Amino acid sequence: MKTTMQLLAALLLTCSALTMALDLGSAKSQGLVGEQPDGYLGVVQPTPDAVGLAADINAKRRAAYEAIAQKNGATLDQVAALAGQKAIEKTPPGTYIKTPNGQWVKK
Repeated sequence: MKTTMQLLAALLLTCSALTMALDLGSAKSQGLVGEQPDGYLGVVQPTPDAVGLAADINAKRRAAYEAIAQKNGATLDQVAALAGQKAIEKTPPGTYIKTPNGQWVKK
Protein backbone atom coordinates (compact mmCIF):
# COMPACT_ATOMS: atom_id res chain seq x y z
CA MET A 1 0.00 0.00 0.00
CA LYS A 2 1.31 3.42 -0.86
CA THR A 3 1.88 5.94 1.86
CA THR A 4 -0.99 7.90 3.30
CA MET A 5 0.48 11.11 1.89
CA GLN A 6 0.53 9.69 -1.64
CA LEU A 7 -3.07 8.55 -1.23
CA LEU A 8 -4.11 11.98 0.03
CA ALA A 9 -2.33 13.76 -2.79
CA ALA A 10 -4.01 11.62 -5.43
CA LEU A 11 -7.37 12.05 -3.74
CA LEU A 12 -7.10 15.81 -3.47
CA LEU A 13 -6.04 16.14 -7.10
CA THR A 14 -8.98 14.02 -8.20
CA CYS A 15 -11.49 15.98 -6.11
CA SER A 16 -10.06 19.30 -7.28
CA ALA A 17 -10.45 18.28 -10.91
CA LEU A 18 -14.05 17.23 -10.30
CA THR A 19 -14.80 20.49 -8.54
CA MET A 20 -13.50 22.65 -11.38
CA ALA A 21 -15.43 20.73 -14.01
CA LEU A 22 -18.79 20.97 -12.24
CA ASP A 23 -19.37 24.44 -10.79
CA LEU A 24 -19.51 22.99 -7.32
CA GLY A 25 -18.33 26.24 -5.76
CA SER A 26 -21.40 28.23 -6.73
CA ALA A 27 -23.76 25.45 -5.63
CA LYS A 28 -22.05 25.37 -2.24
CA SER A 29 -22.05 29.16 -1.87
CA GLN A 30 -25.78 29.21 -2.65
CA GLY A 31 -26.38 26.65 0.11
CA LEU A 32 -27.72 24.03 -2.28
CA VAL A 33 -25.21 21.29 -1.49
CA GLY A 34 -22.65 20.49 1.16
CA GLU A 35 -19.92 18.05 2.07
CA GLN A 36 -20.63 14.92 4.12
CA PRO A 37 -18.34 12.79 6.30
CA ASP A 38 -18.85 9.81 3.96
CA GLY A 39 -16.98 11.58 1.14
CA TYR A 40 -20.01 12.32 -0.97
CA LEU A 41 -21.84 15.52 -1.74
CA GLY A 42 -25.18 15.95 0.00
CA VAL A 43 -28.22 17.96 -1.02
CA VAL A 44 -29.10 20.72 1.46
CA GLN A 45 -31.91 22.27 -0.59
CA PRO A 46 -33.56 19.67 -2.82
CA THR A 47 -33.92 21.62 -6.03
CA PRO A 48 -33.73 19.72 -9.32
CA ASP A 49 -30.37 21.36 -10.10
CA ALA A 50 -28.93 20.47 -6.69
CA VAL A 51 -30.11 16.87 -6.92
CA GLY A 52 -28.72 16.48 -10.44
CA LEU A 53 -25.40 18.09 -9.56
CA ALA A 54 -24.98 15.91 -6.46
CA ALA A 55 -25.80 12.73 -8.40
CA ASP A 56 -23.31 13.61 -11.15
CA ILE A 57 -20.53 14.54 -8.77
CA ASN A 58 -21.12 11.55 -6.51
CA ALA A 59 -20.94 9.11 -9.44
CA LYS A 60 -17.61 10.61 -10.46
CA ARG A 61 -16.33 10.65 -6.89
CA ARG A 62 -17.25 7.00 -6.41
CA ALA A 63 -15.40 6.03 -9.58
CA ALA A 64 -12.35 8.02 -8.46
CA TYR A 65 -12.49 6.52 -4.95
CA GLU A 66 -12.72 3.00 -6.40
CA ALA A 67 -9.69 3.58 -8.60
CA ILE A 68 -7.69 5.05 -5.72
CA ALA A 69 -8.71 2.22 -3.40
CA GLN A 70 -7.76 -0.45 -5.92
CA LYS A 71 -4.44 1.23 -6.72
CA ASN A 72 -3.51 1.58 -3.05
CA GLY A 73 -4.88 -1.62 -1.54
CA ALA A 74 -7.52 0.20 0.49
CA THR A 75 -11.28 -0.22 0.66
CA LEU A 76 -13.77 2.08 -1.02
CA ASP A 77 -15.11 3.08 2.40
CA GLN A 78 -11.63 3.96 3.69
CA VAL A 79 -10.92 6.20 0.71
CA ALA A 80 -14.38 7.81 0.82
CA ALA A 81 -14.12 8.53 4.56
CA LEU A 82 -10.67 10.07 4.13
CA ALA A 83 -11.98 12.17 1.25
CA GLY A 84 -14.94 13.29 3.36
CA GLN A 85 -12.68 14.35 6.20
CA LYS A 86 -10.43 16.33 3.86
CA ALA A 87 -13.37 17.91 1.99
CA ILE A 88 -14.93 19.07 5.26
CA GLU A 89 -11.59 20.49 6.41
CA LYS A 90 -11.26 22.41 3.12
CA THR A 91 -14.86 23.64 3.09
CA PRO A 92 -14.87 27.43 3.44
CA PRO A 93 -16.76 29.17 6.25
CA GLY A 94 -20.37 29.96 5.45
CA THR A 95 -20.99 26.79 3.45
CA TYR A 96 -22.72 23.64 4.64
CA ILE A 97 -21.26 20.47 6.09
CA LYS A 98 -23.09 17.50 7.52
CA THR A 99 -22.22 16.60 11.09
CA PRO A 100 -21.66 12.96 12.09
CA ASN A 101 -25.15 12.99 13.66
CA GLY A 102 -26.68 13.87 10.28
CA GLN A 103 -27.46 17.57 10.70
CA TRP A 104 -26.55 20.25 8.17
CA VAL A 105 -24.66 23.18 9.71
CA LYS A 106 -22.86 26.17 8.27
CA LYS A 107 -19.17 25.93 8.84
